[in-house]
Amino acid sequence: MGWSEGDAVMVSTRLVSSLQAVLASSAGLVIASSCRDVMEDRHWLTDRYILFAAPYFAFDIYAMFLCYWHKLQVKGHEAQGGVASVGGFLRREKLLVLHHVFMVAFCCPASLLWRRGRGDFFQALLFLAELSTPCVCLSKVLIQFQKQHTLLHRLNGLLLLFTFFFCRVLLFPYLYFIYSRYASVPVYRLPLVAPWQCTLGASLLWPLQLYWFTLICRGAIHVTGGRGYPRHGGRGHWAPPPPE
Repeated sequence: MGWSEGDAVMVSTRLVSSLQAVLASSAGLVIASSCRDVMEDRHWLTDRYILFAAPYFAFDIYAMFLCYWHKLQVKGHEAQGGVASVGGFLRREKLLVLHHVFMVAFCCPASLLWRRGRGDFFQALLFLAELSTPCVCLSKVLIQFQKQHTLLHRLNGLLLLFTFFFCRVLLFPYLYFIYSRYASVPVYRLPLVAPWQCTLGASLLWPLQLYWFTLICRGAIHVTGGRGYPRHGGRGHWAPPPPE
């Protein structure tokens, strides 16, 4: 096929990310559909999938670094040392790295310990946020192989807009709306009533989703407006990669 080592690394990491997203979304669908009481109903898959997925976020940081390192080789930066490469990677992908670290260091303990076995339904909706990840991965693959001007890339971009908006941007307002109905509390009072871990997590994660969605929209406007592909941090595509 004539792939370079960097191409193989990039495609394989995107396949792993897509597979994890399919598994997470499937688990979320199974759990959510089985819960009648959004707070008290339990499903055996919830905690087990959290334990399964937690190492993935650590792996994905390493996978992102490998992709970054191979891009440096292509651009002729072979002489750059390991420390300099890591520093450049952290500067370039600081939001994604912080997002992944936060998921492992805070969200996983919060899901396994602090919620005390309640709220499997809400955890399932968080799993469903991964529905947008395969679109992100396909976009990266198409761009890597210079296929960003194809119909497939445009259709994938539209699907990315749709899934990211409904599964990530609307996710946190929907979670609070469902909880407000359960607790019979107005939505505007929920930050004072809901567990502080939930409020802290939402206040840190939702702005990131809004930021990434704004960049996706900007990329879509450039593409549909015929002005080429916007560049952000050296990438030319719909948008910088949202969390995978």
